[in-house]
Amino acid sequence: MKFRLPRWLRSRNVLAIITASLTIAARGQAEPLPLERAIRLALAHSTGSAIANADVQRAFASYRELRNNYLPQLFVGSGLGWTYGYPLSIEGSAPALVNAVAQSSIFNPSQRQFMNAAKTDWRASVFQDKDQRNAVIQDVALTYAELAKWEARLVRLQQDESQAQQMEQAVAERVQEGVDSSVDLNKAKLVAARMRLHRAEAHGSADVLRRHLSTLTGLPVSSIELAPETIPALPPVAAEEELSEKAAATSPAIKFAERHSLAEAMRALGEHRALYPSVDFSAQYARFSTFNNYTRYFPNGTFQKDNATVGLAIRIPLFNMSQRARAEAAEAEALKAKKQAEAARNQVAEETLKLQRAAEQLGAAREVAQLEYQLAQSGLEAAQTRIDAKTGTLHELADARAQAAERFLLFQDADFEYQRVRMTLLRATGDLEKWALPNPASH
Repeated sequence: MKFRLPRWLRSRNVLAIITASLTIAARGQAEPLPLERAIRLALAHSTGSAIANADVQRAFASYRELRNNYLPQLFVGSGLGWTYGYPLSIEGSAPALVNAVAQSSIFNPSQRQFMNAAKTDWRASVFQDKDQRNAVIQDVALTYAELAKWEARLVRLQQDESQAQQMEQAVAERVQEGVDSSVDLNKAKLVAARMRLHRAEAHGSADVLRRHLSTLTGLPVSSIELAPETIPALPPVAAEEELSEKAAATSPAIKFAERHSLAEAMRALGEHRALYPSVDFSAQYARFSTFNNYTRYFPNGTFQKDNATVGLAIRIPLFNMSQRARAEAAEAEALKAKKQAEAARNQVAEETLKLQRAAEQLGAAREVAQLEYQLAQSGLEAAQTRIDAKTGTLHELADARAQAAERFLLFQDADFEYQRVRMTLLRATGDLEKWALPNPASH
């Protein structure tokens, strides 16, 4: 039996066009936000990048603190006080109107190792800052790509939902005419309900991602309008390419762990060299007063107000078991850091290999999903052609539309999963920033 599809059902969805037009008009005033600009804004606005940069500054300040011990430190003060009997010292210095002290380290094997360790830690923190920078780039790129997916899905679902509602109304009319059964009506209602569910899911996910992108970039939520065409094409993955070795050679996490291990080894050596002799330079000047009874304890004419001392302070440790124990503890920390660096290298190599194989599998799955969607879309067009030729049925068209809609969602999900794994793999191999920021001025 042949059925003629109502004219209003064959026409384009007016409601979807009006809704999309209003959405475009509401955001038409906003300037499109390319991916590259979103990343630059996030790098300037990100709290994680600011924290990592603060860690770099702190590590550099710690290195300078130890290095400056070799520069003379000058203190000027006064030790005024009342004296009864022989003048005793006030905090290690004789009572004086003015006193000045200068001191610096000349030979200190332990201090030099600690300084080298602090310098290595500072250089390691630079790799940690780079790793945080890559994390921000990956976060923005994934958020941007996923938001683009949900926005494209919303546009498709608006049309699919309206068509499902129209189909539900048509089946309801056919039930009243006695052509279709109540089961057919429930099937049409189920299709429409699924479309509403998918649209609610897409709308909620898009709102959450838009808020997250606003937090990353510092832009108002209402001003964010994506430009999906600005997402660079992902480079292909060669199955025979050894990406694990490349990741191990370029990973900031591995470099940070290795530098940290080297710093801990230097600290352990410094604790051992704390048992070596050390030499410090010291100089002191003091101007004494006459009301501190100095003249009573010096022969007549021998007391003088201005006094100075310049010399070397030599320390030779002879017996210090607590320092030996501290050195052994530092050796254990150095061994721990070394093993952690080895574990980090192995972990990065394994994860990179997993990502490489997952990218190959997801690439194949994406191709399958794309072909299935194309076949479903061709089936929908064929069903519509049969309806127009009065040789098809309304239920055939409904089934073809539902299948095409589901295949579109599956293809979108497969495509994004492939993008997610590829971006993660680009970060692992150190190519993420070059891919996301192709303009050299953006680095």
